[in-house]
Amino acid sequence: MKSPYVASLFAVLCSVACSNTTTKEDANAERRFHFEYHTTISEFPENAKQARIWLPIPASDETQLVTDLTVDAPVAHHMRTEKVYGNRVVYLEVNAPFPKELPITLSLDVRRTEHSSVSQLASSTQRDRLLAGDALAPLNAEARSRATQATQGLSGSQAQARGIYNRVLADVNYDKSGKGWGRGNLDYVCAAGKGNCSDFHTLFIAMARSKKIPAVFEIGFPLPADQQEGSIGGYHCWAWFQDGDGHWRPVDASEADKDPTKTEYFFGTICENRIAFSRGRDLILDPPQRGDPVNFLIYPYVEVDGHTDVAKVEKNFRFKNL
Repeated sequence: MKSPYVASLFAVLCSVACSNTTTKEDANAERRFHFEYHTTISEFPENAKQARIWLPIPASDETQLVTDLTVDAPVAHHMRTEKVYGNRVVYLEVNAPFPKELPITLSLDVRRTEHSSVSQLASSTQRDRLLAGDALAPLNAEARSRATQATQGLSGSQAQARGIYNRVLADVNYDKSGKGWGRGNLDYVCAAGKGNCSDFHTLFIAMARSKKIPAVFEIGFPLPADQQEGSIGGYHCWAWFQDGDGHWRPVDASEADKDPTKTEYFFGTICENRIAFSRGRDLILDPPQRGDPVNFLIYPYVEVDGHTDVAKVEKNFRFKNL
């Protein structure tokens, strides 16, 4: 655990930059880019009869405008919408005999804007769901205890959320060593005190919901602030909470932990150097998958005759500024 002194120091450090060129005073800084999401599915099991594939599709909202979306695949595909959070997916079915490789590419243009709040999220009508626990993040005694300690003497959801944010930064280090990180497992992050973005925001959301503050998990990809184009190694996620006025405010605790000079910035602001693909956890896709609810949806979800992790799924992601 970090020292309380360091945590309090983090809380008062004020950053005005998300990148070298974006400051807090730059109202609605934006970034325009082309994004490609490519996957190749292969090594279908012998004697398998049917493969079903779901890929997340980013949607336009107050933070981003998605245009010129195309799906390039050798088989028919269908656009569907998951019911609870409103996530869009592209769905494909492939029947035996299977091709040696099944390549799929999503191509789209994006205008992403820096935001400190939005008036509505697609999932904001699901208030009861946004106050409940998730399979790997139940609102257990540990979450409630930490939330109570973090919000002692604080009133109002904005102040309480800030207290929770400070406590998460005090308790968790960005560290992807060992095993167990990256699943958003509340027990893991509380015991280990480390993890990646999914672990930071799992703890934040569980603590916020424990205090009856609606909170939402969001996941997508980061874009390097200092590059014009290139590949992206993996996902990035963050959280939203609802303040007392009904506005939704973002939190990116893991980025603040990696750069404490941005602690102030990343409570209530997210920069334009990202793209969101989906929200929520424990997802029932459309059409429904045969397996368990999906923990979170960012990479291809593939079932072969109802089984997961039996086909080979390769993936890569690229961007280029426009």
